[in-house]
Parts: sequence; structure tokens; C-alpha cells
Amino acid sequence: MEAFTLRPDDEYIQLNDLMKVLNWVASGGEAKQMILNEEVFVNGNPEMRIRRKLHKGDKVTFGDNNVEIQSSRKQR
Repeated sequence: MEAFTLRPDDEYIQLNDLMKVLNWVASGGEAKQMILNEEVFVNGNPEMRIRRKLHKGDKVTFGDNNVEIQSSRKQR
């Protein structure tokens, strides 16, 4: 499983943005279609919210792609 680390100032990334950043799709429109077609899973469940906020620990699956969201913030 791949890991995606959030930037230090970010608490989350939106699902459609994650798909674009990881080059899983070529455009936001393609991400939207894949999500609405229930081809994207978050934490094992089909996700239809295009701008779903993904936080540390969330796991996203799209086809053969798997990623877990990690935080770059240091724990206190």
C-alpha cells in the first residue's frame, strides 16, 4: 500500500484532489465520474462524495491503487 503524506499545514485533502495528485486520473472531471460510478472506496466503503475530506488514517482504493493518508505533523 502506498502512503500519501499531508503537507504540514493541511489537516485533510479532498478525494478528487488526491486522485489528481497521485495521477490516478487526468482531470477533475474524470475523478468526478469515477467517484460517481462508485469505483472509489474509502476505508472499504464505496464513496460518492467528490470532495470527501480525507484525514490521517483514511485508506483509499481505486482499481489496483491503494493509498493511506499520513500526517506530517509531529505528535505531542
